[in-house]
Amino acid sequence: MKWRRDLPREEQIVRALMKPPEPVHLRGARRWRDAMDHWQDWLRESATGVELYTRATAEDEYRYLLGDDAYRRQLIQILARVAPRDCAAARFGCTRRMDRACRGPEICSQDRPAGADGTPDGRVRREGPLPGACDTFYRETYAGERVRVEFSAGDRHRAVTWTDDQVRVRLWIDGVRVGERIRLGEWGRWLDDRFYVIEVDGPDDHPEQDYGFGGSVINSVLIHDADRSSDRVLEPGPGERWTTPWVVRAGDELLIFPDRQAAEAGASPDRTLPAIGDD
Repeated sequence: MKWRRDLPREEQIVRALMKPPEPVHLRGARRWRDAMDHWQDWLRESATGVELYTRATAEDEYRYLLGDDAYRRQLIQILARVAPRDCAAARFGCTRRMDRACRGPEICSQDRPAGADGTPDGRVRREGPLPGACDTFYRETYAGERVRVEFSAGDRHRAVTWTDDQVRVRLWIDGVRVGERIRLGEWGRWLDDRFYVIEVDGPDDHPEQDYGFGGSVINSVLIHDADRSSDRVLEPGPGERWTTPWVVRAGDELLIFPDRQAAEAGASPDRTLPAIGDD
């Protein structure tokens, strides 16, 4: 049966459905071609990894069935329970190359030995290629949205930021929406295996506040306690010029600096707070 591209869409569908199915060795090779070499053993043990792989590599088909909103909701719930290697197997970009699939699958697909992160609680950032994969993954959807998945040290928690083509940022941690009524910045980070921080718009009445293409000049910071699913927003006072507020955890304290440069230069923090909700 000759295929004609100028046929009406409905007739194209009918003709396609009338065609005999391809043999499984052809269909399987096409669907799993990027997983067979290095990730097949991992995917045999990870049902979540298989689910993420199919949702990511057949995104257009899932959006056809579900629509954009349901596709996003379901993907967020899957990402709430993934392991780093699930993201790598699903061809997400990583800390080594965010706009390409895992660049070292022959290494990252291996098991990560105990203590491989350099410290007992795994606070050193994992950048590939290394066994067990990286701690941050990226993906751009067909709709031009940007998805980032960040694993806390020890992989106990997952933060997912979803940025649309209007640069509106939404954040979920362990599948729960965070900062829903706040304008979030594009970048956040884990302090450790418990606290996640992300910039938010600063107060309108701050004496140095101004707005431009990139958003507000003076910013606040949201701190999320993943163990207790609680949030706290810290706003700069009139005498605090927080352009890119930087939070450091030092033992049982949280140190708040106006920017990263001040923290790395050894300046005194603008504020010192007890670690939120510590036992």
